[in-house]
Amino acid sequence: MENYLNYKYIISSLVYSILGIGILFAAFWIIEMVTPENLWKEILEKQNMALAILFAAFMLAIAIIIASAIHG
Repeated sequence: MENYLNYKYIISSLVYSILGIGILFAAFWIIEMVTPENLWKEILEKQNMALAILFAAFMLAIAIIIASAIHG
């Protein structure tokens, strides 16, 4: 049973997950600062669907890059 439940794998998975989420939020913040308009205002108030789809694709791309970097 000890072979299946190894705490170092659980801890490393949690650390990498937290690190990946932090990097994802940092990338979101950088893009929010670089763009001339407030993204949330454009998406929520003005219902800009094209911007929402573009930003979702960006977030998925960053998430895939982070996941592949963590996975190795």
